[in-house]
Amino acid sequence: MTLLVATAIALVKLPGLFSAVMLTGIYSLLSAALFVLLDAVDVAFTEAAVGAGITTVLMLGTLSLLGVSTSDHEPIQMQPIPLIVVVITGAALIFATQDMPAFGDPDAPAHRHVAPRYLNESATEVGLPNVVTSVLASYRGYDTLGEVAVIFTAGVGVMLLLGRRRRAPRGDQDEK
Repeated sequence: MTLLVATAIALVKLPGLFSAVMLTGIYSLLSAALFVLLDAVDVAFTEAAVGAGITTVLMLGTLSLLGVSTSDHEPIQMQPIPLIVVVITGAALIFATQDMPAFGDPDAPAHRHVAPRYLNESATEVGLPNVVTSVLASYRGYDTLGEVAVIFTAGVGVMLLLGRRRRAPRGDQDEK
């Protein structure tokens, strides 16, 4: 978490679009590592593929198409209103986490109400013997479909970008 905060501060402080793109890629990789530590490996894979991989490649491609060089530095002017909004929002989010159950608490509502139902009734409700498959395919079906659609769309976009052939300018073609 400290590395995420340090990367975010560096992202705000460093001038230039190239450094911002590189730091957002690093931030996404650090987020993916945090998701792995929280045992959310599916979210970590998506974050690493889409956030760090595809998004970074697309932003670097955009910078090269726009002709932005790494030496383009614009002075950063600190504006107080966005900073105040971010600080208030962050404080509200931190305050809201105090009402959450402790990490791994066996008496948390998710462990007392939802998990026992999935474990005990998923075979009869869904008809699948595997609890994980029944949760992903039935109870969280729309969520899983949304994740698959996002990954598929990102993959198709990258294939279209990488598979595109560059055409030679009209003046450079040999006339036959």
